[in-house]
Amino acid sequence: LSFSTCRLVVLFASACNAVTSAETEPVVDLGFAGEYAILSKSGISATAGSKIYGDIAVSPIASTAMTGFDLTLDSSTQFSKSALIVAGPDASLGEAYAASYGGEIANVLTTAVGAMETAYTDAAGRSTTDADTLNLGGGILGGEFGGPTKPLTPGVYTFGSDVYLNSDVQFSGDGVYIIQITGNLIQAAHKNVILDGAKSENIFWQVAGHVEVGVGAKMEGIILAKTKVDFKTNSSLNGRVLTQTACNLQSATITEPVPTARRGLRSM
Repeated sequence: LSFSTCRLVVLFASACNAVTSAETEPVVDLGFAGEYAILSKSGISATAGSKIYGDIAVSPIASTAMTGFDLTLDSSTQFSKSALIVAGPDASLGEAYAASYGGEIANVLTTAVGAMETAYTDAAGRSTTDADTLNLGGGILGGEFGGPTKPLTPGVYTFGSDVYLNSDVQFSGDGVYIIQITGNLIQAAHKNVILDGAKSENIFWQVAGHVEVGVGAKMEGIILAKTKVDFKTNSSLNGRVLTQTACNLQSATITEPVPTARRGLRSM
């Protein structure tokens, strides 16, 4: 091949790569909601044995809607502490925020809840033209439909029904995954979401119904829920719970992804 021909091939390949990059699904922007391991509008409950690695918050409901934490109000009156809430590699206590604490945190949480609702709407509004990602497996994921031998790859997956994770589900490849569910999301006991090159902060579960993570199950990703989220005994999540109603933990563990620079009260 001549130099000019080779150069043309290289330029063509670069152009193709640029098109592919441009078509990559963008991340759902969580805004201020992305500062919390759990953000809820109507309450967070936890039983003994639960552990949260990251901050939690409720708004517009009052701090009394955070139950089971044995909260101790800080002298600033802007947040509380609990032995169940841990943040940072030094295992220092994390913080629990509520709109009822007033002051600047009330404004921050109003913004965070707005960002959560915007993120939900954004994720729900994403579209796909790939027929293979519409109602995959009839809403039953695992095995031939998202299992370790036939993993999910980046993109938008749309389900017009409940979704059941009845066996292990694997996400393969670095990219953005958006799982749109018009019904409920139910993960069976002792089943795992497995990451192979995927990142929990880039997996978005947009769920119009409720979410249930079964006993001993391991979930990954950002849960954007319209209604309640329940974690059964010894279940876990690497990600965030951003729910427009309540989150209930039964001896469960929530670990937020490595956070970006704080934009809320801690950064002031």
